[in-house]
Amino acid sequence: MSNEDADDLAWERSAVVRVTPSAKARKLAKVPFVEMAGGRLQGVVSSGSDIARVYVSSIAAETHAYSCSTNNNRRCGGLGGSSMCKHLDALLKEAVLQYGAERVASYLGVELEPGADLARALDGAESGENPAATVFNRFLRHLAYLEMPARTAPVPEMQWFPAGAVG
Repeated sequence: MSNEDADDLAWERSAVVRVTPSAKARKLAKVPFVEMAGGRLQGVVSSGSDIARVYVSSIAAETHAYSCSTNNNRRCGGLGGSSMCKHLDALLKEAVLQYGAERVASYLGVELEPGADLARALDGAESGENPAATVFNRFLRHLAYLEMPARTAPVPEMQWFPAGAVG
């Protein structure tokens, strides 16, 4: 067994999750939340015209079905049946900054040529399913951790967070 195989087995048995560093630093003002979870690339995108409004955007892996709506579950006016809106474009761009183009393409089930545009490689259409409530709830939970006062004692609900490398 090689050292690499032994390392993989150690990770499988540990209670610690590997943390992949961001591919590039990103600014959180436009897309404060992006994740690949639940079989979707999903996130929250700020409105360009109303500071109190955000859009919840998602693209399903494999089918590339997409949805975009406000935090009040109103369909995004920029969706055009077979074309994605600017919020979905922003989500894709920020996901590439966060995870890297190869990883996002792989998660979405797209074979991407080097230098190719990921948005053009997607062949989905607007989805009838709208996961906005679930995605927005996950975003709000993440925000709640930012508002917690600093302390040195363990926080029970955060014990599942990655704790670093296992030696």
